Amino acid sequence: MNQRVLTHVSFARRYIGWTIFFVVLGVLAYRWRFASVEAEVHSVQRGTLVAEVFGTGTLEAKMHAVLGAQISGRISEIPVQQGERVKAVQVLARLDSDELQRQLEMAQASLEAAKAGIDRLEADRQRAQAVLEQARRDHERAQALRKSNVQSESETEKSAERMAVAQADFGRTVGAVAEAKAQALAAEKTLMYHQARLGYATVKAPFDGLVILRHRDPGDIVVPGSSICELVATDVLWISAWVDESQMDALKPGQPARVVFRSNPDKEFAGTVDRLGRQVDRETREFVVDVRVQELPANWAIGQRAEVYIETERRENAVLLPQRLLLHRDDQTGVWMVREGAAHWQPVETGLRGGDAVEILRGLSDGDAVIATAQDKESGLREGRRVATK
Repeated sequence: MNQRVLTHVSFARRYIGWTIFFVVLGVLAYRWRFASVEAEVHSVQRGTLVAEVFGTGTLEAKMHAVLGAQISGRISEIPVQQGERVKAVQVLARLDSDELQRQLEMAQASLEAAKAGIDRLEADRQRAQAVLEQARRDHERAQALRKSNVQSESETEKSAERMAVAQADFGRTVGAVAEAKAQALAAEKTLMYHQARLGYATVKAPFDGLVILRHRDPGDIVVPGSSICELVATDVLWISAWVDESQMDALKPGQPARVVFRSNPDKEFAGTVDRLGRQVDRETREFVVDVRVQELPANWAIGQRAEVYIETERRENAVLLPQRLLLHRDDQTGVWMVREGAAHWQPVETGLRGGDAVEILRGLSDGDAVIATAQDKESGLREGRRVATK
């Protein structure tokens, strides 16, 4: 009797347990099928979409000159300071030129002596020419007298000898004048050489600009090729930015750009693409794009870092959606959206992408509610499930 009671009690317990299990399972299935899921939604809006190419570079000047001495010498004066603006042909440095000045004066004296020698030899040439002409006339007269037997043969021969001597003297003077002129030309070239060397003792600015570095001080000894200072022209400054080669086809001169200096990250400066580089770095696979800056920060320096955002395309009044809300399902691109309080899968066709937004060409309209948490695999979304928006 007791065994039968125990059997019935055990059966009742199992029955109650299974009944509870199926009830809970049914409640869970109901909730999964019919209960609402909470979700954040994003309202689709229209706006302007800008596609940009990104690059990082440094501020550079279109004209940058490293100025130094063309001769060896000691610097006697540097009348400009680092950070000072200068005009074209303004003196930037002077070398000690006392020795050069003396060499120039000696060259001038040599040239004057050579010119005086030419004048003296030219007078000798003219005198020899006159003697030659007189000897020629005398010889012609002697020949005429000899034909008339008025003058002897020996007298005629003497006139010929005098004419030959006069010709030789004239030739010698002509040669002497030519040699003197050659010496004068050499003296003139030597003078020009020393004038140029004296000019090299003064270093002048080749263009209007800004002295960004001064490497020397008065008293320093310099040699040809050594740098004294660096000068940049400030009329054209640009960011030489490195851009991935995959973006090359989208870029062209004249495109607008935004420039953000790392020293002033909260402000954007307008720029324009000026020129594209024609060589790709074989390691980084990037090429240089020069973006001219239309305005600079109050404090700037050549070589400072900046980011550029080059506008390659723009869409006005486009249907926009954050790119993070796009999903891929069954080889389709689409979104989960809320329609009449329920989840609905909506395939979409995308267009231009820019920043974190994408243009929706088909599938959505402004005002549509897209579920923002749909990318979560645990969101529990399915077609027709009720959605409670947050």
